[in-house]
Amino acid sequence: MGVLLLNVRKILRRTAIATASAAAFLGLSAFALDRLDKAFPPPLPEKLAVSKEVADRDGVLLRAFAAPDGRWRLATSVDQVDPQFVRMLVAYEDKRFFDHPGVDAFALLRAAGQLAGRGRIVSGGSTLSMQLARLMEPRESRSIAAKLRQIVRAVQIERRLSKTDILERYLTLAPYGGNLEGVRAASLAYFGKEPKRLTLSEAALLVALPQLPERRRPDRNPGIALAARDRVLARMVDSGLIEPREAERAALEEVPATRLALPALAPHAAEAALRSNPDADLHALTIRAGVQSGLEAVASAAARRLGPRVSVAMVLADAVTGDILGEVGSAGYFDAARSGWIDMTRVPRSPGSTLKPFIYGLGFEQGLVAQETIMEDRPSDFHGYRPKNFDLGYQGDVSVRQALQLSLNVPAVQILDGVGPARLTARFRQAGVTPLLPANEAPGLAIGLGGVGLTLKDLVQLYTGLANEGRAKLLRDGTEKTPPEPLENGTLLSGEAAWQVTDILSGVRPPLGAMQRGIAYKTGTSYGYRDAWSVGYDGRYVLGVWVGRADSGSVPGIAGYDSAAPILFEGFARSGLAAVPLRRPPAGSFRPTRQQLPVTLQRFMPADRMPQAAGVVEPAPRIVFPPEGARVELQPEAAPLVLKLQGGRAPFRWLANGKPLAEVVRRRETSWVPDGAGYATLTVIDAAGRAASVKVFVE
Repeated sequence: MGVLLLNVRKILRRTAIATASAAAFLGLSAFALDRLDKAFPPPLPEKLAVSKEVADRDGVLLRAFAAPDGRWRLATSVDQVDPQFVRMLVAYEDKRFFDHPGVDAFALLRAAGQLAGRGRIVSGGSTLSMQLARLMEPRESRSIAAKLRQIVRAVQIERRLSKTDILERYLTLAPYGGNLEGVRAASLAYFGKEPKRLTLSEAALLVALPQLPERRRPDRNPGIALAARDRVLARMVDSGLIEPREAERAALEEVPATRLALPALAPHAAEAALRSNPDADLHALTIRAGVQSGLEAVASAAARRLGPRVSVAMVLADAVTGDILGEVGSAGYFDAARSGWIDMTRVPRSPGSTLKPFIYGLGFEQGLVAQETIMEDRPSDFHGYRPKNFDLGYQGDVSVRQALQLSLNVPAVQILDGVGPARLTARFRQAGVTPLLPANEAPGLAIGLGGVGLTLKDLVQLYTGLANEGRAKLLRDGTEKTPPEPLENGTLLSGEAAWQVTDILSGVRPPLGAMQRGIAYKTGTSYGYRDAWSVGYDGRYVLGVWVGRADSGSVPGIAGYDSAAPILFEGFARSGLAAVPLRRPPAGSFRPTRQQLPVTLQRFMPADRMPQAAGVVEPAPRIVFPPEGARVELQPEAAPLVLKLQGGRAPFRWLANGKPLAEVVRRRETSWVPDGAGYATLTVIDAAGRAASVKVFVE
């Protein structure tokens, strides 16, 4: 009898709680609510403490960081969630959500009646607004006072937030087990995808979890989670929201048995983005998630093949826009043996032979050489500097094309000696790249073989000039504190010279086992086997690869062609980007045979071996008209433009955009008929092989 009386008292007490709660809500006047709002405002911060997110160019999550309290809490908007999930959530939790003012009096009275009739809680009567109030202000106990407080807070919330805002806060804060909060974190952790495209089974499970998140965790209690999901499906059938056959098919799916890690792509770029703007919750990068994922997989696999302390860095950029689509700072961010936390895309290192294409490009631009010009690859002394080839052997007579494809050192230094190291570094600065030179030292011939400091990003930026008709693009990935200023000029080489270099590099054979992709590429190895490089490009994209140790230690046996080039080709293949054909040659550009070359271009003669008349030293040739940078009006009816020079030794050979004019002349004045509007490079070569060039714009 005593037990019966005790149960009756419990039932009456619970009924009183529910009835009192409903009555309290109905009895609140607008005046009282206004006074209450002012005296006890609800804990509704304008900005929730959520996880920091780094997204790609299309909004795809690259990486998330736990909130300050250690929770995975991703900000969620209604349009980021499958509409079917939202409909199921409202139907299951609060079917009159869009009609009530925060508290559903009918649901409370129904819950009170069920409690009185059955002696246990059948349905709670809490609305989504009340649940949000509990999430933002957790209750300490299940008492009448706590319930009343929750009701009042729900009404206050409704007076401040729209229904959409309430839904979004619930979707962000709802518990899903462990340190997962919000439907996005749960969907990513349990299904490995955003909640925008949930299946019916997945949506039902995510509706069920917040009621008992720990007990229903699918990774720990799959049976309980399965039963809870099926109850949601049954309720949806009863409410008419889904068809019975849909529910039957959904019930056949298993619930996930493991919890997945949240996306963690582009860790170095993500960290840089947070440092650049620590207050922002969302950081948008130019990176493309699919490209990034492919490059990281390639770098990780390659590093495992190369050795335990070897790392790999990669940068893939759009040569037209300058956007970085993928960047891998190391082969493993958490790999201590490889110092994976160091972003090797930003560390200056010796670039080896990767700068040679720009040396030859200047040689083409200034008319010093053509592809079939013969050069001597033999031991040489350049004022005390004696470069040697990588294999310590020499090839004798080779064409310029062969010299660049074989990456011979002596011919490259000969041309650099002719064009001048200062001019080369000036072009680099014009392309937005400042080489790192020893303190208080002027550029020397050694820079042609890697005697200068450049980062991988610097190299890729320079190579955008080769892929983009001579005009380099400033790279950006979205981590910059301020948007980078566009390059004032950006011209690295003339379009004609860039095409000549590309034509040569596209003929370099791929590494063993690599598929031909139609790219132009160059490799390099720094002194002491510390760095191996490979940079390649097609008609749109540039990919750079670095291999080495972050501590600058030597890695015996690594080389650009054997170690970095295979990664380059695999990176292009795994990037998911469609190959873009290389640029077509500019108008008037061609590759003359050796027989078509003028005598001054048939063999390159170093300056220190030029014959000189006894006691006579002529000054080098200099074009005095048109001057550098002049704008020349295109004359009607193809009227010729007069070209004038001073100095030099006759006879003279003139070239326009690398193409020789009709004949060799002895006078210091000749004429030229432009073949169209646009930039043009005029070059004159004297009998001693010395050259001078100017760039003009024909309009």
